[in-house]
Amino acid sequence: MDSDTLLARITDYASRPDPYPLYAELREAGPVARQGDGSYLIGTYHDIAALLHDPRMSADPRTRGETTHKPPFLRLDDPEHHRLRTLAMRPFGPPHSPGRVDAMRGEISHITEELIVALRDREQFDIVDDFAYPLPITVICRLMGVPREDEPLFQAWTDVIVASADIGPEEDTTQRDKAGIQARQEMGGYLVNLAEQRRGQPGDDMLSAFINEPDPALRLTVEELAENAILLFIAGHETTVNLIANGVLTLLRRPDQLDRLRREPGLLPQAVEELLRYEPPVHMRERIPLADIDVAGTTIPEGSSVILVLASGSRDPKQFHEPDRFDPGRPDNEHFGFGSGIHLCYGAPVARLEAQAALGALIPHLGTARLVQDPPPYRQNAMLRGPRHLPIHL
Repeated sequence: MDSDTLLARITDYASRPDPYPLYAELREAGPVARQGDGSYLIGTYHDIAALLHDPRMSADPRTRGETTHKPPFLRLDDPEHHRLRTLAMRPFGPPHSPGRVDAMRGEISHITEELIVALRDREQFDIVDDFAYPLPITVICRLMGVPREDEPLFQAWTDVIVASADIGPEEDTTQRDKAGIQARQEMGGYLVNLAEQRRGQPGDDMLSAFINEPDPALRLTVEELAENAILLFIAGHETTVNLIANGVLTLLRRPDQLDRLRREPGLLPQAVEELLRYEPPVHMRERIPLADIDVAGTTIPEGSSVILVLASGSRDPKQFHEPDRFDPGRPDNEHFGFGSGIHLCYGAPVARLEAQAALGALIPHLGTARLVQDPPPYRQNAMLRGPRHLPIHL
């Protein structure tokens, strides 16, 4: 089939249960596949890696005049990106030393056990709604200092924000974009107001750390505080829901590997890395060249939309042995599950801890479980791919 329709076929909801044959087609089409809408798809491991580390590739939508609003640092370039990312990472603790995330390890285990206990007497439940969603939202709300009674507010906001960030050849995204802006404003306003309540009266939470930064030169503006608190919330929550749900789905489809992890629990950290490669929570990222760029003999013009298909790169047979095989013991697993380069997902340490805790708690109970529906219903989003529901029967 024509490679210039790959983006349309990948983002078609019918492809959501299994986009991997299309990714193989993308790799076979060559390192660069120009699309009918003028965008360029990149699906090979080494070319994706090179572009993620190329300073000529911008993440900032303002380079194409798409918006005048300053985006969060995930969509900024250095030096702005470096300054804001450094500030945002400070509450996690100094590099190479125990920080707030490590201190949450026991809390994450406790929240996980509470959820398991609540499900123990049920014959059927939804992994997404009853486990994969409440775990990370509870963890990130506690990290941020959000009162427990306000946690439900964030589900509606994040659903709209994530939908507005999707990638696809849609003709008109006006309504989707407008809804995303409104949700960001409401969520940002809530988080800024909550932070202001902690000014001069800090608690042991990240909003307190942001608002009470002692160095005036390092303090976040109100706009920066809002945008980056939202980003931390999304990065520390949305990807984890997909990672846990994709992990349970993968293991229930492979009872031999589920049994292996039950017998060898020490493999769990490696298994999470393999899940990040095999069924990643993030499938694509967009970049914009600041100059004409040559990729494997193809010139990509300045200002073009370049879509790096990370999930395709993580299944590139030139990088991974038997890439379509799920191997919890896979060595040297340099995947793109959280991206790479300066924009490596900064919610990754939290997501890894949560996934290890979640799967570690679930695996002993999955031996008698079966999927109620396979494939399950998926979220609309092609970029952040995962089941919308994952009902299982015990």
